[in-house]
Amino acid sequence: MEKYIAFLILSIPLVIISRKSIFKPGTHGFYRFLAWEGILWLLVHNFRYWFTDPFCLHQILSWIFLFISLYLVIIAVYHLKKYGKSQPERQDPALLGFEKTTSLVDSGIYRYIRHPMYSSLLFFAWGVFLKYPGAGLFTITLFTSLFLLETALIDEKECKAYFGDAYKNYMKRTSRFIPFIF
Repeated sequence: MEKYIAFLILSIPLVIISRKSIFKPGTHGFYRFLAWEGILWLLVHNFRYWFTDPFCLHQILSWIFLFISLYLVIIAVYHLKKYGKSQPERQDPALLGFEKTTSLVDSGIYRYIRHPMYSSLLFFAWGVFLKYPGAGLFTITLFTSLFLLETALIDEKECKAYFGDAYKNYMKRTSRFIPFIF
């Protein structure tokens, strides 16, 4: 019962952050919210296993995924803030403040992957799942991954609409989530 209460309480900030896109299934923010909820569910269920049996294979893989996730989000935010030229005037109420970039960022980690923050969330979800893997949580992790893929696909449509041919060319030379692979 505590897990469900914790999930509901911790969902409140996610709802507040996503409030402008939560009822707009055509936006990337809608699917990102669903992915965040999936990750929150995984966290609530696997939190007590975070440091259990730290040297078993699934825990070691978990920590590798979690550190990759942390690296990706830090480097992505750095490059987005440095080169993205976020402007509040960009008219799209579904975008969060840091997403309102007016310059296409294609340096640093963005030179290799288009969605390092979504990639970070993918690694994070699978890292949390691996803390204490099970069939039910595998399904949640799989759906979370699919929601992140849909988030990226819609985000790409939005970026093509805003940045035009520059983004289309950018898509040709980068991977979506994992450099040189996918």
